[in-house]
Amino acid sequence: MNGGGATDRSPVPDADVCIVGAGPAGALVADRLAADHEVVVLDAGPRFDPADRLERQERAIRPAYDRPDVWDGDPERDAHSASGEWFYPLNHARIKGIGGSTLHWQGMVMRLHEDDFDSGTERGVGPDWPIDYADLRPHYAAAERELGVAGADDNPDAPPREEPFPMPAFPPSYSDGLFAEACEALGIDMHSVPNARNSETYDGRSACVGYGTCQPVCPSGAKYDATVHVERAESKGATVIDRAPVQRLEHDADRVRAAVYATPDGTEHRQAADAVVVACGGVETPRLLLLSESEQYPDGLANSSGLVGRYFMDHLFAGTGGVLEEPTRQNHVGFLTSESHAFYDDADEDIAPFKLEFFNYDGPSPAEAALSADTWGDELLEQLREDYGTHIGMGALVEQLPREDSYVGLDPDRTDDHGNPVPDVHWNVGDRALRSIERANEIQASILSELGAEITWQVGPDDTGPAYHHMGTTRMGTDPDASVVDPHLRTHDLGNCWLVTSGAFPTGGAVNPTLTIAALALRAAEDVRDAL
Repeated sequence: MNGGGATDRSPVPDADVCIVGAGPAGALVADRLAADHEVVVLDAGPRFDPADRLERQERAIRPAYDRPDVWDGDPERDAHSASGEWFYPLNHARIKGIGGSTLHWQGMVMRLHEDDFDSGTERGVGPDWPIDYADLRPHYAAAERELGVAGADDNPDAPPREEPFPMPAFPPSYSDGLFAEACEALGIDMHSVPNARNSETYDGRSACVGYGTCQPVCPSGAKYDATVHVERAESKGATVIDRAPVQRLEHDADRVRAAVYATPDGTEHRQAADAVVVACGGVETPRLLLLSESEQYPDGLANSSGLVGRYFMDHLFAGTGGVLEEPTRQNHVGFLTSESHAFYDDADEDIAPFKLEFFNYDGPSPAEAALSADTWGDELLEQLREDYGTHIGMGALVEQLPREDSYVGLDPDRTDDHGNPVPDVHWNVGDRALRSIERANEIQASILSELGAEITWQVGPDDTGPAYHHMGTTRMGTDPDASVVDPHLRTHDLGNCWLVTSGAFPTGGAVNPTLTIAALALRAAEDVRDAL
């Protein structure tokens, strides 16, 4: 086996399943299939040593390091372009390596609302999904158990549940209590945030110990990351090969035959398998398909519809913050403990769904404030006493509708460290999302004003940015001419190839996508198993 810390990166003979990508989707599929099938997982990045996480945490809190430095980003390997109307800083929030984006994610895991699956019918805009909430509901429950979710059934606007969360919710923070008074006066419901982090010991991992650096690194392992399921799959016999970027997929007209991958010594290998699962995210998945063009598929593999890479979506951020004339305990908690979906289901043709977030970490930490100051000694101490501890802020995630002119393509001029065209994220944002950001800002300002805060900053439609949730580039549907994968994420064009990523989302909703990715991965794993 090539698992564990071994450096043998040779192909595995007689493999049943080859999975490209060791993030949450690939790891869950590998874990579900490894006990009964020969499974190989290929990932472009390294296997990180858990013992290094404290050192990575130190990088995270030092201003000399940018966020990609924490997880060893490589400018040449990770090169990209951004040719769209809106600049997309792809490398700010992606990791190549075993565990993928869950190594640095914040860990919020909500279910999509029922109307998110039927946006065209219920809201008058966007396509309907080919599945509805009821189809995914049991898989949502399974995903919550697999990841370990702490939550409470206290969201009056959430879709119906079938069982309690695996762990109790984290209690509201001190600043949540301040927000609660204002929201109650305005008639706005607040509720807990489902978190994929342990509020108590779970699945052999400790409860959260409050390091506060959850994004971008959790040293304790209390926050879920996909190495949990990678290691579980390996214990069942799976082979995981790191630093093995897949260059292309070899195929004939209706089947993928092998994944061709490179290794650090400069050689290429061919991993054949009966089934191939591509699970390397909403950017690298369409890129790999486009790189695998052939005589049968001159516009890219699995792209008879012409939609591979199209309909790239992300969630947009809206924020408002300020200061109070009382302590807020800013930076006391490194993740969100309260939110509001009170306005989510008001969505229609003009205003998108959005959720409100109540920050526990607005304003600088004491270390950040000290490092950015130009004073020392007693003067610095007095400045910290004056400036620290009274900041308060809110965020919001806003849905972006799918647009065909928002896409992931290949840059014709720039190549990566293997000579392949880099991904070009051509991101465009529509007016509905921008109007919705304005609406979210209005509500945020009303809450802060009710609190008596002095508003000092706002992120609105003119300076919004992405949440780094890549969606929509391999759309799910029943019509092969209008989608890339079927409702079980199997490609329409190739009978043995599944694309298990958030690229399958026809619409994005306004909640963090990882729980839906996990639920779809578990559902797709059943289809792969049935096909073998």
